[in-house]
Amino acid sequence: MSRNELIAKIEALNEWEQLMEEAKTQVELIKESLKEELIERNVEELEAGSYIIRYKTVSTSRFDSTAFKKNYTDLYKEFLRQTVSHRFTISC
Repeated sequence: MSRNELIAKIEALNEWEQLMEEAKTQVELIKESLKEELIERNVEELEAGSYIIRYKTVSTSRFDSTAFKKNYTDLYKEFLRQTVSHRFTISC
């Protein structure tokens, strides 16, 4: 691949990434307006044609690895495992 082809691909990538960000923003705006409608109606579920919109409170429990590491440093180190991955970046 020539230098010009590489530059063209990077510029195309940048354009598509910008379009993706704009689309994500639009998706979030629509989701927020639907959530606001549910909140305004004071319901967690709403039927709209063949669709059901839900905005429910969900409770979860998560492991606090930071506190565990602080209180049980040696045990924490025993269970660490190293992973290898690749990182792709483009800088100007």
